[in-house]
Amino acid sequence: MAVSPPFWYTSEVHSTPETEHAGEARSEEKGLRHQLTAGQMTMVAVGGSIGTGLLLGSAAAIEIAGPAVILSFVLAAFINLTVTMALGELACAHPAAGSFGVYGDLYLNTWFGFVSPIGAEMVASATYMAYWYPRVPAFVWVVAFSLVLFLLNLRSVGDYGRFEYWFAMIKVVTIAAFVLLGAGLLLSGRVPQQFTAQGGFFPKGALAALMAMTFAVYTFGGVEFVAVTSGESRSNLEVGKAVRMTFFTLASVYLGAIVMLVGVMPWNRAGVGESPFVTVFRSVNIPGASTLMNFVVLTAALSGGNAALYVSSRMLFSLARSGWAPSRLGKLNSVGSPRLALLVSSFGIVVALVLEKWVPGDAFVYILRAAFFGMIISWLVSLAAHIVFRRRLTPEQISALPMRSPLGTWGSILGLSIVTATVLKGWYDSRVNLFSGLTYLVVLTISYYVIKSGRNAAG
Repeated sequence: MAVSPPFWYTSEVHSTPETEHAGEARSEEKGLRHQLTAGQMTMVAVGGSIGTGLLLGSAAAIEIAGPAVILSFVLAAFINLTVTMALGELACAHPAAGSFGVYGDLYLNTWFGFVSPIGAEMVASATYMAYWYPRVPAFVWVVAFSLVLFLLNLRSVGDYGRFEYWFAMIKVVTIAAFVLLGAGLLLSGRVPQQFTAQGGFFPKGALAALMAMTFAVYTFGGVEFVAVTSGESRSNLEVGKAVRMTFFTLASVYLGAIVMLVGVMPWNRAGVGESPFVTVFRSVNIPGASTLMNFVVLTAALSGGNAALYVSSRMLFSLARSGWAPSRLGKLNSVGSPRLALLVSSFGIVVALVLEKWVPGDAFVYILRAAFFGMIISWLVSLAAHIVFRRRLTPEQISALPMRSPLGTWGSILGLSIVTATVLKGWYDSRVNLFSGLTYLVVLTISYYVIKSGRNAAG
C-alpha cells in the first residue's frame, strides 16, 4: 500500500479552502471532500459511541459493582485517553478514511492493516418504534430507517456532518440535563444520596469494579470513528481539536451520568426491566418520562447507526482503493460519497434483520460479540502502531506534530497492556466472547491470505 510521506516532510497545501489539508493526503483516497469541521468530526464519534450501551446497558455494570462502578468508568476513561491520544497523533500525521487500517499497514504489517477495518442499531430502532406503533411490523421500520440513512449518506460529507452534529447533540444534551437534574436533587436534599446507603461503596467487594470493567470499556466503543473522519477533515488542526473534544465530551458525559445514576438511585434497583435513566426521571415525577426516554434512545440508535454506516462505507472505500476489496467499491459520486460502498454497508442492516429473525438467538449474540471484538481490535492495532510510530520519530519530528499526546509512548504501552488484559478477561469469563472473537480472527485471516494470493497472482 503506497502512502505519501508524513506531513512534516511536505509543504503541500491545496488551493481551495474546502480542500485545504495541511497534512498527508493519501493518493489512493483522492476524490474525498475535505469539509468536516472539528465539531462535526467530534459528533460523528460521539454519535457512534453514545448509544444503548449507556442508556440501557449501564444497569448491567451497576449490578456487578454497585456504586464502585464509578471506579470502573474512571479506569475505562483512562484507557479511552490512551486510545484517543494515540489515534490523535496518528490521524494528524496520516489523515485518511482508512485510519487504523492505514496505521497497521504502515507501522506493523499488512495483516494488521487488513483485520482492523450496523445492522443491530436498526433492529433496535424498530424495537423502540414499537412503543408508539405496536401494530406496525419491525421490518417496515428497519427498511424505512435504512433508506433514510442511506439517502443522507449519499449527500456531500459537509451535509452529512451538519446533520449528524445535531442528531448526536440530542443525546449529549439529554444526558447533560440528566446530570444537572441529578446534581440538583442531591445538593438540595430532595433525595438521599445512595453512594453508601445500600451496603457501602463496595457492596460486592473491592474487586467488583474490575469485574465491571468490560462493560465500561465497551461503552466507549466508537471513539475510533474520529480517526476515520480525518480523511475528510478540513485540516490537520481540525483533527487535533476533534480528538481532544471527543475525549472530553465522552469522559464528561459518561462519568457524570454514572455518578448521578448511583448517587440518586439505589444500585440494587438497577436492571428491573427499564433503563435506569427512566427510573430516575420517573422518581421525580417528570410527566412523560417513558416517552421522552424512548425518543432519546431511538435517536441514540439511529445516530449510532448513521455514524456506523458512514464509517463502514469509508473503510470499504479505503480497502477498495488499496486493493483489499473490489475496486468498484472505491468509486465516488459527484459529491464525493462512495455510493456502492454505502450500498454494501447498508446491506449489513438487512443481513442483521434476517439473522435476528431467523437464526437462533445464540447465533445472533455471537455475531454481535464478534462486532464488539472488531472494535477492540482497532484499538489494539492503533495503540501498537502508535508505539512504533513514536519510536521512529526524532525529538524534532515529535515537536512538529500538530497534536502531541501528553502520555507519549508509555501511555500507549500501558493502554495496550490494559486493553489486552480486558479482552483476555472477557474471554475467560464468557465462552461466547472467546469463540466469537477467535472465529472473527480466523475468518479475517483466511480472507486476508486468499485476497493476498489473488493480488500476488494478478501482479
